[in-house]
Amino acid sequence: MSVVIPAAYPVETLRKAFPGLQQSARGKPLIYFDNAATAQVPLPVLDALTQFHRNDRANIHRAVHELGQRATESYDAVRPKVAKFIGAKESREVVFVRGTTEAINLVANTWGRQHIGPGDQIVLSQMEHHSNIVPWQLLAEQVGAEIKVVPINDKGELDFDAYTRLLGSKTKLVALTHVSNALGTINPVKDIIQAAHAKNIPVLIDGAQAVPHAQVNVAELDADFYAFSAHKMYGPTGIGALYAKAELLMDMPPWHGGGDMIDQVSFSGTTFADIPHRFEAGTPDIAGVIGLGAAIDFLSEIGMEEIAQWESHLLKYAHQRLDGIPGVRPIGTAAKKAGVYSFVVDGVHAHDIGTLLDMEGIAVRTGHHCAQPVMERFGISSTARASFGLYNTIEEIDVFASALERVLTMFHR
Repeated sequence: MSVVIPAAYPVETLRKAFPGLQQSARGKPLIYFDNAATAQVPLPVLDALTQFHRNDRANIHRAVHELGQRATESYDAVRPKVAKFIGAKESREVVFVRGTTEAINLVANTWGRQHIGPGDQIVLSQMEHHSNIVPWQLLAEQVGAEIKVVPINDKGELDFDAYTRLLGSKTKLVALTHVSNALGTINPVKDIIQAAHAKNIPVLIDGAQAVPHAQVNVAELDADFYAFSAHKMYGPTGIGALYAKAELLMDMPPWHGGGDMIDQVSFSGTTFADIPHRFEAGTPDIAGVIGLGAAIDFLSEIGMEEIAQWESHLLKYAHQRLDGIPGVRPIGTAAKKAGVYSFVVDGVHAHDIGTLLDMEGIAVRTGHHCAQPVMERFGISSTARASFGLYNTIEEIDVFASALERVLTMFHR
């Protein structure tokens, strides 16, 4: 199967925008294939962070001085930018959080405590990241609810029929990933949501691995909750967003208390700010939000469809180049996949593969990828995972494949 690369995609120009890619690792040109964990940061994002810290560093929303006003203006401009980027109907449906993990915990500890009780059920899948498992387990233990798990097949695809059979009168929430971080599987989230909504069941989508790689429109999906992180979309660490329908947010109680999430405070009682501010207690990560906005500008200028097409070509080429290497067994061969190539080599630990590839300047992730139920499903303890981003190239995959072949000869002499 030949792979045709879109000639117009400016990958070499884009690479120049990422200082992290211009370095060596172990004396070799760095090949960075760990984008599903954390992506590199481009100059426009670094410039936005520097601009804030060097010239505009002040707290927001209550200052009358110039720095405070500039910081507030830069910060407040990002919320509508995020809303537009993900297709939210209103800016107030976007809550700034530390990342996907905090977004899911926020929903579990507010909406979840309101609506899930003894005997109720929460539907998850076998391919979930721990961040979309543990918060629901904690809630279920505390309120007496039950977790139901949708199985996945040998290709790493969701068993949709099994999913629909799990939806019943006791189901109070479906919480599923859009794209599996360990397998790359792209789930049919629109169909998942429609099936749940047919039974009046709300749906939370973990979008951490989707938003950086394809166009997402939460309104078209009709998602009730959608969570993602900036550091996977070429932005800063420690910042992300929760999308939630306005009517759901308005009915949810505050989770953290403190400044900026209040209306009036007295010892006789406190009233809270309107959404989304009631969920954003204390001084926020101002620089992080500004950096998130810059990352969105960067991605928007390239075009999410163009990025998705490029990464699709990279993945196809990776399978073409790697699947035939003796001993390599890919884990996750779904018909619809994002740019994730996970694999095992029988008799060789993934950590050994990762360590030896590192000596070649190639950064891949090894381990269970915070998805231990996936590993259990496939009867393995870990995989080596190469995950591609908008700046990766066919040539890098060739170097990776050749290095992997050399590594494996060390174990099969």
